[in-house]
Amino acid sequence: MDLASVKDTFERACRKQGVGESSTLECVERILQEVVRAVEKLSVNDADKMENARAVLAELHASVCQIAPIQDISASQKDVNVATLKYGKVLDKAFCTDIAKACRDVDWADESLCQIIAVHFYRQGLFDLGDCFVNEALGPTGASLKAPFVEMFQIVEGIKMKNLDPALTWARSHRAALMQKGSSLEFELHRLQFLQLLLKGLRPEALQYARNNFGPFSVQHMAEIQRLMCCLLWTGRLEMCPYSDLFSVWRWEEMAQRFTRECCSLLGQSYESPLNVTLAAGSQALPTLLKMATVLTSKKQEWQLLKQLPVEIELNKEFQFHSIFACPVSKDQSTAENPPMLMPCCHVLCKQSLQKLAKNRSFKCPYCPAEVTMSQCRPIYF
Repeated sequence: MDLASVKDTFERACRKQGVGESSTLECVERILQEVVRAVEKLSVNDADKMENARAVLAELHASVCQIAPIQDISASQKDVNVATLKYGKVLDKAFCTDIAKACRDVDWADESLCQIIAVHFYRQGLFDLGDCFVNEALGPTGASLKAPFVEMFQIVEGIKMKNLDPALTWARSHRAALMQKGSSLEFELHRLQFLQLLLKGLRPEALQYARNNFGPFSVQHMAEIQRLMCCLLWTGRLEMCPYSDLFSVWRWEEMAQRFTRECCSLLGQSYESPLNVTLAAGSQALPTLLKMATVLTSKKQEWQLLKQLPVEIELNKEFQFHSIFACPVSKDQSTAENPPMLMPCCHVLCKQSLQKLAKNRSFKCPYCPAEVTMSQCRPIYF
């Protein structure tokens, strides 16, 4: 993509537009001056008004014809139109405006797609929009999608308003599940509540809160609790506290994100909206897909019939969720039809490579002396 030529053409069009604007304004200003001059003459010459008016208007007509505004403005506008048209052609050449040709027919259940969209609305707190979409696209089958996100959204909004009570209630009710995951969410909520009491100067209340709530977490978080206890000594002058980082305002936003992550995890949902991730990954892959589709079309190959892309598409790490196996013998990437197979010796080849080696008999592993039969191999999943 030659962005330099796009930039040059754009700047040239801008210059033409600027020149055209200046020329048009100058032309209008000259005509206005002639009109003002004619009005002044008409107001001064009272004797024989009709004759004077004719003479003044004839003079005005001659001046306007001499300025030739229509020709001047038309010429300027023509230059602008030519530059704009050229810029449009450069844009069309540099960017593919028809992204539909990169799309392929995919066997995808409409209901699953509608559920992803509905969940995205609910995750964003757009409950009215989500309800409308569910009623029109899913009906009764989508009624259960909303409830978990209503509670999550209300709690997150409470955290942003520095109200931790709903979040603490939720954490207590899900303590067993959080502990099984090794999550420290409940302790972090208590820590933030304790620090909030200190910020208000309520040292006795903060000390009592620590006694009531930090006990169950003393084994895993004793060092952190000791830091919190030291903060009690700095009540009223927390800005001088050696642990002042604990009182940073960004901790509230961090807690909102942390709670959302933990809640989504217990709900069996990813932290990021699947719809957002899909669109972001698709946008990153789109230029490569468009180029590939164009090349295949020029070679009269059917883009829709490809079972595997001829080139690898590089995506950022946040879009890589599964390991990809490439057969060390054939160098082919595994697919549903050609899955990776585990041999008894724990070496792995793709199914088609094993079938070529086996030929209905035992064969030697390419990487060790083990003798293997096809029946001993098992598919593995990453």
